[in-house]
Amino acid sequence: MNKILIWSVTAALAGFLFGFDTVVISGADKQLQLLWHSSDAFHGSVVMAMALWGTVVGAIFGGIPTNKLGRKKTLFWIGILYFISAVGAAYANNPFVFAAFRFLGGLGVGASTIAAPAYVSEIAPADKRGRLVALYQFNIVLGILIAFISNYFLKDIGENAWRWMVGVQAFPSLIYILFILTIPESPRWLLSKNRDEEARKVLFQIDPTANLTDIMDDSRENGVTRHENIFMKKYRFPLMLAFLIAFFNQFSGINAFLYYAPRIFEEAGLGQNTALLSSIGIGITNLIFTLIGVALIDKLGRKLLMYIGSVGYIISLGLVSASFYFNWGGLSVPIFLFLFIASHAIGQGAVIWVFISEIFPNHIRASGQAFGSSVHWVLAAIIPSLIPMLFSEIGPEVVFLIFTLMMVLQLLFVIFMMPETKGISLEALSENLTKKNIKNHEINETSTAGIL
Repeated sequence: MNKILIWSVTAALAGFLFGFDTVVISGADKQLQLLWHSSDAFHGSVVMAMALWGTVVGAIFGGIPTNKLGRKKTLFWIGILYFISAVGAAYANNPFVFAAFRFLGGLGVGASTIAAPAYVSEIAPADKRGRLVALYQFNIVLGILIAFISNYFLKDIGENAWRWMVGVQAFPSLIYILFILTIPESPRWLLSKNRDEEARKVLFQIDPTANLTDIMDDSRENGVTRHENIFMKKYRFPLMLAFLIAFFNQFSGINAFLYYAPRIFEEAGLGQNTALLSSIGIGITNLIFTLIGVALIDKLGRKLLMYIGSVGYIISLGLVSASFYFNWGGLSVPIFLFLFIASHAIGQGAVIWVFISEIFPNHIRASGQAFGSSVHWVLAAIIPSLIPMLFSEIGPEVVFLIFTLMMVLQLLFVIFMMPETKGISLEALSENLTKKNIKNHEINETSTAGIL
């Protein structure tokens, strides 16, 4: 188990760089708009959102290298993209060059949401898979927190503070690249490429006492049809699940908030320094409740965490909207947004990448994750890019009210559609979710539930 934990943590470090890359731009937000005299529309859709459009492309096409090159090699090249992006953006002298290098980092983010959860889900025992895959989300929020702290301490070093803010990511990127060289390839990917002896060696490292022949036979049988795709009729239900969980994740407003946290706090009447400090508070809250979610996901299950998160979303976002509408001022908006972040961390944050990595069969897992990740990132690019304009045109109170109503719909999705997946082998999940008639969308544990 120690080896599995080390390999899982190493792969999940891609999430740290994801979180850092996503949020570090928030500290440079207003500096860059003033420096390049950008309009709200150009600043939001090009300077700020270009990394997110890179993420969309990375998510759409990230399944190709994940399938062709393997999980490990894809994770390595993701680290290279992060490094080039950080250095290039730090030296950029106009918004277009800056946006181009941020786009490269976005490619890494998008691909990492496919390769890292796939890798960890494929090496983890069924009863520990939730918390091990959720390490990816933990690393995302750790990266977010470190980015907020980094921005706070770098904000006063001069007119080029923004260069340091975006460039410092080069250092963790190098460390990640070196670490990823130490992990083995996914045994399930090796089996899908008929590299049985290599797969056998990795499986033996994972569990020397396991019946390797049975595990290999089950995995091969699950992926026996090589020419299938995720849009076939029998995969309609898992495809719908991946779409909806990704859709609702972004219509909570989470990425819009993380990108513009200091700006939102200033809109609520806080000074610049207080806004940046409040952003650090958001990062700490996110980290604490993600740890709680990681600890509970294999005990309470994915569905109950989504119940808790959905109710928390509705309460917190409704209060944020009311705060802006009634001008409550003071610390009301930060406090309610702390509750929002806690709700996200323990629900969608802990569940989304675990859930999407579980619901597709081995031979189309990367393609299924690419689909779910693409939905997530298309919306994550569109929604934040509209925030500066929407705040100006309809006001933050209406924006947050829309997010609240969308979370009511998410609660209905959890109640009526979402299945529980905890403690069930990937092969058993595949068999159950692709059956034509799934009574009440419930999944029952089969005799193979304990297989790796």
